[in-house]
Amino acid sequence: MLMGKQKAQELLLDMESLFAELLNWLEGQYDSASGGFYYARSSRLLQGRRPDIESTAQALNMLERSGLLMVMPERIKANMLHFFRSRQDEMSGYFYDDDPAMREDEVMVARALSYSTNAVRKLGGRPAYPLPKERESAPGYMQSADSYSRWLRGVDLSNSWRGCDRLACSHVYLQPLEPPVRETYTHTAFQFFEEIQDQESGLWGEGSMYVRISGTFKLHTFYGAFQRPMPRRDRMYASLLTGLRHEQASDMCYIRNPIHLLSYIQPPISEEELIFILRTTLLNLSKLLRMDGGFSRELARSPSAPNIAQIKDGPDYPDRPKPVYLSEGKAEGDMNAATQALLIRSLCHKLAGTEPPSLREKQLSSFYDSFK
Repeated sequence: MLMGKQKAQELLLDMESLFAELLNWLEGQYDSASGGFYYARSSRLLQGRRPDIESTAQALNMLERSGLLMVMPERIKANMLHFFRSRQDEMSGYFYDDDPAMREDEVMVARALSYSTNAVRKLGGRPAYPLPKERESAPGYMQSADSYSRWLRGVDLSNSWRGCDRLACSHVYLQPLEPPVRETYTHTAFQFFEEIQDQESGLWGEGSMYVRISGTFKLHTFYGAFQRPMPRRDRMYASLLTGLRHEQASDMCYIRNPIHLLSYIQPPISEEELIFILRTTLLNLSKLLRMDGGFSRELARSPSAPNIAQIKDGPDYPDRPKPVYLSEGKAEGDMNAATQALLIRSLCHKLAGTEPPSLREKQLSSFYDSFK
């Protein structure tokens, strides 16, 4: 037992070396003109491209996870708050980026709504205009439980990752409902999810093992939003171990999603399995560290349009959205990967029953000095 704990600590200590320059990289993504954060270094090279909602919200989450939100200067806080409030559409209450293609991607729209409302709250402000829940501007499928059921059953799951992302994002429209009505919708969803779950693997949808694990991870966000346990967790755990043993983690999400799922389903993990999980995660994470101190979303590069990065090589997904380009797609750090890497670090410590050490080499008071 003691030897196992010591080995876990050694692996976690090795993991710390991967994060030596992450906060310096994060500083370089800030844009004082808008109050937002860029997705990657090359994002500044795209003509007319301003920081996007997801990257800015992810940066805020990283600052919070690093203990830096509580000491954020008021000028920075006000600037970031202005960023999110300026992205809200007065007519609908939704939050949009500049690229019109973003408005056509239902997943991006739902995520931007969730990210922005949470960010505004963390920054101590309020949205500029009433939110969609306050003006009944939810998607058409929310008209009734029956129309919601038809929509659920119409979502294509040939790519589990993308399909389950669409299913899971609907929770942002269910949560504001009054309890009796919300219960009708959630009952419809959970009944459907259990009906289509693979009984042998505990996973959902189709695709490669990591694609199916990633789709299952997306559905966990729906279950978590309503504090519901996921069914067939023992079989899900066996599938996670199979994926870690036999699949190549070519995407940061393939590293984060299994670890995050483990944290949610909380299976009994043996000492030997814990060491294997930590060692595999460390090895996979190290392959995505870049020279600029950040992490890339994919092995070959940082995807230029992360909204379609779920759809890998192979048969095209029928409901594939238009790409929303955020960078030039170089082998560089990107915000999507960086926020996941920092979360992976925290989750690995949680699995080992330890607390992650501070990432801050600078004094708290001096971190924001370069944020002009």
